[in-house]
Amino acid sequence: MIVLRSPAPWLLPTTLRRKEWNQLNTMGDPIQLKEEGNKHFQAGEIDKAIECYTNAIKVCKDRKVLAVIHRNRSACYLKQGNYANAAADASRAIDVDGSDVKALYRRCQALEKLGKLDMAFKDVQRCATIEPKNKTFLETLRRLGAEIQQKLKTTFSTDSRVQSMFDILLDDEMDKDKKEKAANNLIVLAREDAGSERIFQNNGVPLLQKLIETGKPEMILAAIRTLSGMCTGHRARATAIIHLMGIDKLCSIMAIDNEEIALATCNLFQCIYDSLSGADKRAYGKEEALVLDSARDLKNILLALLEMIASKNVSGHGRDQALNLLSKNVPRKDKKEADNSRTLFTIDHGLKKILKVCGQVPDLPDQLPLTDNTQLIASVLLNKLYDDLRCDPERDNFRDICDEYIKGKFDPNDMDKNIHAINALSGLLQGPFDVGNMLAGRQGVMEMMVALCGSEREVDQMVAVEALIHASTKMSRASFIITNGVSLLKDIYKKTKNEKIKIRALVGLCKLGSAGGDDYSLRQFAEGSTEKLAKQCRKWLCNPTIDTRTRKWAVEGLAYLTNDADVKDDFVEDEPAMRAMFELAKSPDKTILYAVACTLVNCTNSYDKKEIIPELVQLAKFSKQHVPEQHPKDKKDFIERRVKRLLKAGVTSALACMVKADSTLLTDQTKEMLARVFLALAEDARDRGTIVAHGGGKALIPLALEGTDMGKVKASHALAKIAAISNPEIAFPGERIYEVVRPLVSLLNPERDGLQNYEALMSLTNLAGLNDKLRVKILKEKALPEIENYMFEEHDQIRQAATECMCNLVICKEVQERYMEDGNDKLKLLVLLCGEDDDKLQRAAAGGLAMLTAAQKKLCTKMTLVTVQWLEILQRLCLHDNPQIQHRGLVIVYNMMNADMELAKKLIESEMLEILTVIAKQEENPKKQQVIDVARTCLTTAMNLGLIKPFS
Repeated sequence: MIVLRSPAPWLLPTTLRRKEWNQLNTMGDPIQLKEEGNKHFQAGEIDKAIECYTNAIKVCKDRKVLAVIHRNRSACYLKQGNYANAAADASRAIDVDGSDVKALYRRCQALEKLGKLDMAFKDVQRCATIEPKNKTFLETLRRLGAEIQQKLKTTFSTDSRVQSMFDILLDDEMDKDKKEKAANNLIVLAREDAGSERIFQNNGVPLLQKLIETGKPEMILAAIRTLSGMCTGHRARATAIIHLMGIDKLCSIMAIDNEEIALATCNLFQCIYDSLSGADKRAYGKEEALVLDSARDLKNILLALLEMIASKNVSGHGRDQALNLLSKNVPRKDKKEADNSRTLFTIDHGLKKILKVCGQVPDLPDQLPLTDNTQLIASVLLNKLYDDLRCDPERDNFRDICDEYIKGKFDPNDMDKNIHAINALSGLLQGPFDVGNMLAGRQGVMEMMVALCGSEREVDQMVAVEALIHASTKMSRASFIITNGVSLLKDIYKKTKNEKIKIRALVGLCKLGSAGGDDYSLRQFAEGSTEKLAKQCRKWLCNPTIDTRTRKWAVEGLAYLTNDADVKDDFVEDEPAMRAMFELAKSPDKTILYAVACTLVNCTNSYDKKEIIPELVQLAKFSKQHVPEQHPKDKKDFIERRVKRLLKAGVTSALACMVKADSTLLTDQTKEMLARVFLALAEDARDRGTIVAHGGGKALIPLALEGTDMGKVKASHALAKIAAISNPEIAFPGERIYEVVRPLVSLLNPERDGLQNYEALMSLTNLAGLNDKLRVKILKEKALPEIENYMFEEHDQIRQAATECMCNLVICKEVQERYMEDGNDKLKLLVLLCGEDDDKLQRAAAGGLAMLTAAQKKLCTKMTLVTVQWLEILQRLCLHDNPQIQHRGLVIVYNMMNADMELAKKLIESEMLEILTVIAKQEENPKKQQVIDVARTCLTTAMNLGLIKPFS
């Protein structure tokens, strides 16, 4: 989208002048209309008076008369109670005459009614300065001054506001709605630093403790959320609050079996941690000096959280949030940081406790309270801790602790201990796989898994089958299990009547059957076996009588089996199965996120594909090396059809829900897979409207800002595809539109491929055409140098897209200043691009040049110095077949003639005069009228400058 701003002031075309004259005659004389309006006003006919004044405003050209009419209409609006319009009209009158007391007083009256007392006070103050003896002005000044003082007194009366809220909340007989309103007011007040300080200084913390002691969930939530606001970004206050409340007390609140309270307390701990650790960068001067060192408090919080994760007195939700806090705050945010002491401290004091959580078997008695997500969150934490280690001795220590823990649980006389050990191993296999894989290879471990599979106890079989599934991730391990465990899994599948075990055995078979990935030549099972397994998985998935956790395993099975293209095709044809999977993705059980993401990546073929070079394939075959084969149904037309089916089934809304999941289980790897799926869905431009309609545009923004580098690039590319052809204000409503800029700018990088560069430039062009705020945001993200570089690109489409983007950005003064600087070729490049043969490129370059020369007269002269071809290029633009390009060329000529007398003379003495004359003499033509009018305006300017004489 190219925006061309008309360079003002142009002379109006003859046809327009004629129309305006006719309209003026029709509507009447402005003075006469004003007088009529005055008569209606005196007669109390306000609507008729407004109509007369409005008509007078339309035809009036005299600024002073116009100001009087606006002032009169302001009085009408005051009578009607339309205070916003009254203030607006009075402001227009004041713009012309700043000492117009009538207009000032009318605006004062309107602003007072609108509640803007401080602005009203300023207006009446000016009135009193101009007419110091006017009693009305003096009385209004006194009255408004008193009202403002009273308002300030009420606003800053801490005792009255805060105390009244607590009185309402602690009153058992108070109405429920009033309590809710008071709680919300307290939370909102705490979000502002001034409000937080007022609550804190007025005995707020003990009162909040009283709210917590009521034991009512809504009161506890209000208190915790208020404390979060008070601790946010304020180190001194956060330190005081944890000492007044006590870390153990806060942990006991998070331990309550209420998901909302646990989440709110987790957020409070995060606010405290950010304030104490310096992650929140806000500074508070002298108050900071009160806190000498926060290290001890941070260490105590860490120890308290580690105690929580292995305590029986903590609910499943509380345990989840404790693990989440450790995942967020213990490992380094950036591997370049040298200090990983928090990780080493956690491993020494808490690794066994995390393994204990992983080893819990909910079906056994006397286990820790867990949610469906707890064990997987613990596995994610183990993985993050192991990843954060810097050297082999640290990794050896981690492995030794895990090895010692699992070996210590093996007991030939206690089967419960054995399955606890195998379940802990499952947790490691889902977390730091290298550690789990090493332990699974220890003598007797795999044999124990196989023995448990043959146990008569169903719980033993279930744990063992899950461990086998997790252990068979690598091909080498899978081949071992294929040899030793397939018959066992088949036997369990056939004999067991327990659906939970049956489905897990089936998933084990699914995983082994897909060990060859998408390589068509490496099928593990006989032809048709994988399709049968997938059919059974879909059957379980669509069965609402089976519990969510068991149905989750059906999705796990499909995640493996959809490596096979036949299975993908069958799955997307089964709409009930797809919808069932999408509903599960929206459920509270977040352990399913990864499996759903894997399934969708497989169905859309959005995984990385190695480029197959025919010569290397022939060489590999000759040397008898294995060559991967593509399944016939993995070709482009099949993939496109699968994408259409997924969109029709509602995949976008499911993806949007998955992105919203505020859980550690939404790992960076899962985010990357979701970004890949979005990119595959957005491939066809016709589908992008559907993605936007179901919330896809909004969901892509967090994926583009957080996660793996590859995931961010994929999400940014999907955003670029949407923003390039959609209306950005609809695709990214509200303030989100400004968040899109950074991901798009990140694609302007030589390391990105040409398509990503091109679509990023197209989308930035679209955004830059909307408003100044967006243009400034693009400049703040340092996109300008990159866009300028792409204007030199050899690739025609990328160069064109960059030039179009620059055309929209030259409206900004900062960009204009860059073109005015000496010692660069920016202006020269733009002039030379106007001489290219590509129409679209010419149009963009000429549009940019037209706006630059309109805004900065110095550039008109500079343009003639950058290249000797400037006149030839300008003449070519003015003679172009395309009216849009021709119009831009003539606008540049007009700007140059108005900028400098010598320039105008040089143009008129060249062939440009003949070109302008020929165009100006053309007959009226709607398609070329703009061009003809500008040519005539240029000739009129030349006559006014005395360079040519009118033809008589």
